Amino acid sequence: MLSLGIVLLVRHTHGSYGTAGTVAAVAAVAQALVGPQTGRLADRYGQAPVLVPGVLLHAASVAALIALALGHAPVWALFAAAAPAGASVPQIGAMVRARWVAKLDGSPLLTTAFAFESVTDEFTFVIGPVIATALCTTVAPPAGLIAEAVLTVSGGLAFAAQRRTAPARHPRPAAGERRASALAVPGVRLLAFAFLGLGSVFGAVQVSVTAFAEQAGRPGMSGTVYGIFAGGSMLAGALYGMVSWKRSPQQRMLVCYLLLMLGCCTLWALPNLAALSIGGLVCGLAIAPTLITGYTLVESLVPAGAKTEAFTWLTGAIGLGLAIGSTAAGELADSTGAWAGFLVPVAGTGTALAVLLGLRGLLVPTGDGGRTVARGAEAPGSGTTHLTSAALD
Repeated sequence: MLSLGIVLLVRHTHGSYGTAGTVAAVAAVAQALVGPQTGRLADRYGQAPVLVPGVLLHAASVAALIALALGHAPVWALFAAAAPAGASVPQIGAMVRARWVAKLDGSPLLTTAFAFESVTDEFTFVIGPVIATALCTTVAPPAGLIAEAVLTVSGGLAFAAQRRTAPARHPRPAAGERRASALAVPGVRLLAFAFLGLGSVFGAVQVSVTAFAEQAGRPGMSGTVYGIFAGGSMLAGALYGMVSWKRSPQQRMLVCYLLLMLGCCTLWALPNLAALSIGGLVCGLAIAPTLITGYTLVESLVPAGAKTEAFTWLTGAIGLGLAIGSTAAGELADSTGAWAGFLVPVAGTGTALAVLLGLRGLLVPTGDGGRTVARGAEAPGSGTTHLTSAALD
């Protein structure tokens, strides 16, 4: 809701999808850069001490952004408010997954748990755009962001109060040792790059669908179309979690990402909102399986003391990709037409797929690849085994 709420508000107040996409991108970049540090602090000090002040800062930042946009403040002022709004987004998804890992570590049910989380994530992606669009177009332009702030604060505080399921803290290492970032593991960096391409799909589709619906004379339909896109992902995630896969997660990741890229290739050529809804549904079918498999892989690459941070690197990569995708799609929608914005996810997923194929051996855990505590130096974490692409069972 944050990204789409920013796009709809700033497009209304400043009259440009390019400007709106750029402001949303600033928030997404801030989230991508600060989110992993938040995850690292949560691993060290616990989730609640990090979460509570974060949601309060988020509400204040969103309020400032709304006031500046309605006051037709210069774009740089919007950037100044959007940055802390994005940086303070609570990393609930990563924290929940860390709790599942603490509960089900080593169990085959962990993939099912990740599938459940992806389905609930997609549910918010279905409902969020519909609510944001309805509030912004029928109530008032800032209403979507107001609802986002209220839900974030109330949900964040309620989650922080659930101390019983919180994972154990992993305090600072002893003198002479240092904790390396989860990003020191090459496989984590590769997955982060793949999720960067995935984020470009979210950002570009949000902006492009909004512009497409407005060009079609039905701006209120943008939330519904994007909701159908997310609904396809939610359906696929539910089915994916019910299957006991025989193929390795490394192989499944390659196939899921290929299907995602192929789904994105059709969107730019679709002639109307009905066709775009169907195309978005098909494209969305590959989203949740890719997310689930990526989170399953990264969990196997890092130790318990870096799980939350590793998850937030993936979440942050999605946010950064969303920023790039929304900015590029906004500029193309302004200069060429809404259809051109749909070329952005094709480029993003195509590039990421090529890198995944070339470096797929890094996704295989090694005996010491998950160590993040070393004496005097960061532990290496690269793998060398190469896998061949295979179809899903």
